[in-house]
Amino acid sequence: MQRLSIEKIIQKIENEETFHAVSKDYSFTIKIDEYVHYACGAVHDGHQFRKELWENCLHTEYERWFEEDPETKEMIKSHPIVIAGCDSRFEYDLNRAPETAIYEDAWGKQLWKNPLPKEMHAKSLEKHANFYKVVHALISKLEDKFGVCIVYDMHSYNWRRWTREVPTWNLGTTNVDNKRFGSEIESWRASLAKMNLPKQIKSTSKINDTFQGNGYFLKYITHNFKNTLVLATEIAKVYCDELSQVIYPEVVAAVEKYLKTELKKHADAFYKVHKL
Repeated sequence: MQRLSIEKIIQKIENEETFHAVSKDYSFTIKIDEYVHYACGAVHDGHQFRKELWENCLHTEYERWFEEDPETKEMIKSHPIVIAGCDSRFEYDLNRAPETAIYEDAWGKQLWKNPLPKEMHAKSLEKHANFYKVVHALISKLEDKFGVCIVYDMHSYNWRRWTREVPTWNLGTTNVDNKRFGSEIESWRASLAKMNLPKQIKSTSKINDTFQGNGYFLKYITHNFKNTLVLATEIAKVYCDELSQVIYPEVVAAVEKYLKTELKKHADAFYKVHKL
């Protein structure tokens, strides 16, 4: 893996080079093993939280971890194109628009002892902007090369906070073209429902049950690229103990193994139908 500036990363994408890189400020990673008609993202995978913010933060390390999406990059690691955040959403949230990306409070609790100085805001928002410069360059390249593209936007959610039965998988689709892509949305939901998981975990899947797909990553791509479908794909945190911060690696591995074949099958079927 190389450490590269934003300009170098974009240049490599424009030149269709294959590479593994971390951004110069270590805020995100990107790997491109091959230029294909689909990409995977894990914008909330990161847990880094820069030291100059520690003393001013009212949330504990565990409270931050609880709301992040650990292991989501691991679940999609085998695919040719993967982009993932390294920083915690508590510094800046890549799945929110720039004007709301830095929290004042988070899940009902004030985040900062004292308001963040302007320079702290600026430092975090620069990382947010740079990530989206790369996302734009990447999807531009894929649409130009293939005509259409599909992006699997991986997230996880805390199922234990719900007071009703919730699905293992949720697809959020309210901000994508359901008329055009309805068949692919349903086939992805059906595929996820067939996943075999250890620890006697049922794999159920629903559309717009717990979340509706209102994230900025999906909205940004959908707004700027008319021939790209983004599938906001949320797994309940059945792959860990949310309350004791223990990851179940056998469950993570089972998800990764299933997605290794079935996600690619789905992407190939999408391309076969929608290629221009």
